[in-house]
Amino acid sequence: MSKPLTKAEEQVMQAVWKLEHAYLKDILDAMPEPKPHSNTIATIVKILMDKGFIGHEVHGRVHCYHPLVSKEDYSNSSIKNLVDAYFEGSFADVVSFMVKQKDLKVKDLELLLQQIKNKK
Repeated sequence: MSKPLTKAEEQVMQAVWKLEHAYLKDILDAMPEPKPHSNTIATIVKILMDKGFIGHEVHGRVHCYHPLVSKEDYSNSSIKNLVDAYFEGSFADVVSFMVKQKDLKVKDLELLLQQIKNKK
């Protein structure tokens, strides 16, 4: 994924990921309040298509949109970019930072350790 998404683009993608197949009206209905204008959503959908995040099928005069990039793939890429940009690529530094900020509890660390052990 070469181009990161803006906050507005991510909101539209969240709706598309949730709906899986959606018309413009469905995407608009899934947006949080205050809802943007339908022209704004249409513009963002076009940008997401240009970036390769959304595909579409034509049904008569309307388009049905679907994700081309999975939420999991985008999340993985976003987290890796964050770790690379702010923690020099070190996930250990991320965990250390979260512990210092008291965002990560001992119970959470134990769960992470267990998940790591189970992956081996």
